[in-house]
Amino acid sequence: MSGLHIPVGTPDGSRTRHAESLLAPNPSPMTLEGTNTWVIGAGERVLVVDPGPDDEAHLLRVRDHLGQRRVSEILLTHGHVDHSGGARRFAELVRAPVRALDPRHRLGGEGLTDGDVVTVDGLEVHVYATPGHSFDSLCFWIPQDRAMLTGDTVLGRGTTIIAQDGGLGDYLRSLDRLRAAAESLEAAALLPGHGPVLPDPIGALDAYIAHRRGRLDQIAAARARGARTPREIVEIVYAEVDRALWPAAEMSVAAQLDYLDRL
Repeated sequence: MSGLHIPVGTPDGSRTRHAESLLAPNPSPMTLEGTNTWVIGAGERVLVVDPGPDDEAHLLRVRDHLGQRRVSEILLTHGHVDHSGGARRFAELVRAPVRALDPRHRLGGEGLTDGDVVTVDGLEVHVYATPGHSFDSLCFWIPQDRAMLTGDTVLGRGTTIIAQDGGLGDYLRSLDRLRAAAESLEAAALLPGHGPVLPDPIGALDAYIAHRRGRLDQIAAARARGARTPREIVEIVYAEVDRALWPAAEMSVAAQLDYLDRL
């Protein structure tokens, strides 16, 4: 970021003033162009969020990109392997602890929980628990940039799935919480785990909430037409979607059926 001034809260597609992303080489229909590894900080010390998959070339690229800057801590938005798989190796490379909500992904450091504040050279990062995509999903608010780093809770393009270790009820509550926070904090950007920076947080979150509510209506209608299994519902509701994505869609449908059954 040397020599480049970007006003607070003004994203350029891959960064804000105090945060920049380095793209991991793991593109797929599920990960879009790949996982965004975020470097946060503008001083001699930085935080690295989501080192990405266990890809040696990517991890070395992130380390070398830092130059003389030192990693004080590695933070995980959640434990899915495309975000956390390289955390242990990256911790060895930069000699920094790994912090996460799930104890299984911590290494030599404290956990992370809702309300925590992590600081690095005067820069604050506030932790928001946002379960739903996974049980351990976290978002990170950077007040100085008015930016929320969202992991897989909100993507830069398209919508996320409800994984087997997540839940739709939690996810809807997390979206509502992020929507309220975006308004009250006057958020200027969402920094996703996949895809480009979103410069209209409220618009993006409103679209996510409307999409989820619309999908629930579609699934309820498919049930009324006689569809019972997730696969049968996917064949109706996701008929226009690339079939390569149907297994993931089945996961989300199963979560939505569970949610509807609990109403």
